[in-house]
Amino acid sequence: MKRKQEYILWDKEELVNLSKSLNAEILSTNHSGGYMSSTVALCNTRKYHGLMVLPLEAFGGERHVLLSNLDETLVVANHDFHLATRKYRDVYYPKGHKYLEEFHLNPTPTFLYRVGSLLLKKELLFVEKQDQLLVRYTLLEGEGSVKMMVYPLLAYRNAHKLTSANMALDTHYTAMRDKGVVFKMYPEFPELVFHWDCPADYVHAPDWNRGIFYSQEEARGYPSTEDLWMPGTFEVELPLGVPIILSVATSRTLGKDLSRKFDKELSIRPDRKDFESTLEAAAGQFIAHRGRNVWVNAGYPWFGRWGRDTMISLPGLTLAFNDYDLFRKLFTDLVSESRGGLLPNVGEPDQAAYNCIDAPLWAMAALHQFYLQDPDAFKTFYSKAKVGAFMREVIELFTQSNGKGRDIYLDENGLIWTGTPTAALTWMDAVVAGIPVTARSGAAVELNALWFDAIYFYLELMENLGQKKQILKYEWIRDAIRENFSRLFYNHERGYLADYIDLDGPHFEIRPNMIYAVSLPYSPLTPDQQLSVLTIVEQHLYTPLGLHTLSPRNPMYKGQYAGDQPTRDAAYHQGTIWTWLLEPYFEAVERVWGEAAALKTGKEILKALEKEMHRYGVGTIGEVFDGDPPHAPGGTIAQAWSVAAAMRILRKVQSFEAKGKKGGI
Repeated sequence: MKRKQEYILWDKEELVNLSKSLNAEILSTNHSGGYMSSTVALCNTRKYHGLMVLPLEAFGGERHVLLSNLDETLVVANHDFHLATRKYRDVYYPKGHKYLEEFHLNPTPTFLYRVGSLLLKKELLFVEKQDQLLVRYTLLEGEGSVKMMVYPLLAYRNAHKLTSANMALDTHYTAMRDKGVVFKMYPEFPELVFHWDCPADYVHAPDWNRGIFYSQEEARGYPSTEDLWMPGTFEVELPLGVPIILSVATSRTLGKDLSRKFDKELSIRPDRKDFESTLEAAAGQFIAHRGRNVWVNAGYPWFGRWGRDTMISLPGLTLAFNDYDLFRKLFTDLVSESRGGLLPNVGEPDQAAYNCIDAPLWAMAALHQFYLQDPDAFKTFYSKAKVGAFMREVIELFTQSNGKGRDIYLDENGLIWTGTPTAALTWMDAVVAGIPVTARSGAAVELNALWFDAIYFYLELMENLGQKKQILKYEWIRDAIRENFSRLFYNHERGYLADYIDLDGPHFEIRPNMIYAVSLPYSPLTPDQQLSVLTIVEQHLYTPLGLHTLSPRNPMYKGQYAGDQPTRDAAYHQGTIWTWLLEPYFEAVERVWGEAAALKTGKEILKALEKEMHRYGVGTIGEVFDGDPPHAPGGTIAQAWSVAAAMRILRKVQSFEAKGKKGGI
C-alpha cells in the first residue's frame, strides 16, 4: 500500500528500537486545558502520560489522568496478537511495538500495525474544546473481518501523583440504552463514557493491572510504579476497509454520529506538511479556552498557567500570527488578576502566587512589541481596555513600593533592586533545600534592561497622548538609567555586563541575562558596548539550540541536566541550555551585525530546532538541553516560550528572505 510521504514519520526500524522510540513523546491538546500524551510506541513512560488528561473544576482546575491507555488484541485464527506495549520494572509485556509499522503525526497521531497479512490503522483524535477522545480503527489490509478486543486502563488521579490498588473505587458500571458503558471510579470525579459506532460486546471483569513502571519518573527521582484499573473488555469486529470508532468522553451526550464528527474534526486539524506549518500547530497547542477564560499553558506535560511565561511567550504565540484579538484576550484575562501591578505567577485565579517580580516588566515588553508591530491596532487596544491603568500600576509598583514589603527598591540611579538572599524572584528561580541556586538579589541586569525599555516606551506613549504630567513625573528615571546603567553594570576590561549588583558590588558571572540590554528596542548601552556584550555572549553562551545559562568556563558550570529534582535544579541555571533565549540573541545580532548576519544566524537556529522537532517532543520544541555535547534534550517536551521564540525568529527570517528577493539584503 503506497502512502504519501509525511513530514514527521517514524518507520518500523525506529519504532522497534525502544531506546529511541520511548524517548520520543507525542502531544495533542483539545485547546480546552486537556491533553493526551505518550511515546511514539504508545508505551507510557511518565506519570503524566495518558490518552485523556483533563483539568477538573472539582479539584481546583488541576489536571487529572482519567484514561491512561487502551490495550488492543487482534484475534486471528484463534491466536491472540497483543498490540500494546507496557513496561514493568523487569520486563516488557505485552511487546506490541514489534507489530508497529509506522507512526505519523499528520493530521492526528496515527499508528500502523502489521500482523502477518493484516494492516491496522489506529488514529487518536482529541475533539476541539470538548472532553472527548475519538479512536478510529481501520483494517486496511487482510482477508476479511477480524475480531478485536479492547481493554481500557483507568487511572483517575492527579497528574502529579500515582495510584495504587485500593478498595475505595466503585467497580460497578452502567450500561446505557444506546449501548454506552459508563465508569466512575470515585465519587468526586466525572464519569467516563465509552461509545462505539458499531456493535460491541462488553464483558465486565474488573481487576487491577499492578506494577506498571514509568522509567522517566525513576530517572527524575520520583516514585515510578503504579497500579491501573482495568474494568473489562470490549469485543468488536473489524470489517476490512470500513472504519469503526470508539468515543471516550465525560458526558453521556457525546457518543452520537461519531463518523461525521471524526471527519469534521479531522478537517480542521492543521496540515503539518513542513517545518513552518508544524511549528504553527505547536504554537496553537499552548492556548487553552475553558468557559470564558483563555490562558497559555507554559509547558507540557507538567506546567500550567504561569504569568511570566505567558508574557514572554505572548508575542510569538499571537503577534507572529497577526492575531491581535488573541493577544488582547490573553493579556487582559491575566491582567484582570493583577494586584498593584504584580501578576499571578503560578496557580489558578483563586490560588495564584504573586511571587514573580519581573512578570510586569515582561508584560510591558509584550505591549511594546505590539506597539512596534502595529501602532494603530495597539492604540485601539489601549483605548478600549484597561491597558493604560495597568501600565501606570506597573510604573508605580517600581517607583513607589519602597518599604511596602514587596522586595522592590528604586535607587537614585534609576535602577531597580529586588529580592533577598533567601528568595529567587527572577526567571532563574530554582531553589535547592530552601536556598536559591542563583538568588541574584539586588539589581539584576535583565530586570533593569526591561525597566529602561518600559519607562522609555511609557514616556513615548505619554508624549503621543499629551500626558505631560506623567512625563514630568518619570522622565528623570529614564535619564538616570541612561546615564548610570553602563557605568554600574559594564566593565570595560572584561567587555561585558555584570549579571547583578548587590551590596558587595557587581557579580560578573557570564550569563545570558545581559543580552537583553542589547536586544530590547531601547538599549541603555552605546553601540561599542552592545558589540562587546554580544561578542562575549556568542563566544561563551551561544549554541543554535539556545544559550547556556552559565559559561562552560565557569567552575560552577554543570553540563548535564539530569538526576533527581535537587540535582536537576542545581544545574537548571548553571549551564543548561535554554531555547527561549535565542530570540533576544537573534534580535541582538540584527541590531549589532545587521540583517544579513541575522538571516544567517536565524537559518542556523531554525535548522537545529527543526531537527529536534523529530526526536524528543515530536512536532514541537521542548524546554532545555544539556550544556555538554551532544546536548540531550530535557525538561518539558513542549515549552511555550521555546516555540514562541522559534516562531518570532522564523517570521523575521521570512521577512529578510522576502526583502532579499527584492534586493534589500
